[in-house]
Amino acid sequence: MIAYYIYYRVSEKNADETEPLIRAMQARMACRTGITGCLLKKRDEPGLWMEVYEAIADADEFELRLAQIEDEFDIGMFIDGSRHREVFDYEPAGLATCKSGFTEEVRNGKQ
Repeated sequence: MIAYYIYYRVSEKNADETEPLIRAMQARMACRTGITGCLLKKRDEPGLWMEVYEAIADADEFELRLAQIEDEFDIGMFIDGSRHREVFDYEPAGLATCKSGFTEEVRNGKQ
């Protein structure tokens, strides 16, 4: 399986209308491919956005659907520059065995 990380810049003046568009595009992608995307915004650089799509079995089909949907939503009109794609091999982590309370400590900021 593989994972796609697609990053791009969005100007502050376009952010309010771009976010619902990206989320609608991701919803359409999920309907057509069964792959649910995630939208991230860089913490210290809010104009840098990234879409993440994981656990993709058929890269060719995914690429085809992604290109179609990007065109349908005219994404290029709302971002600054181009969308950059990085593709990684994807292997989900197995279940871990943790000492009692460790997970709760980390979640609450106590380490």
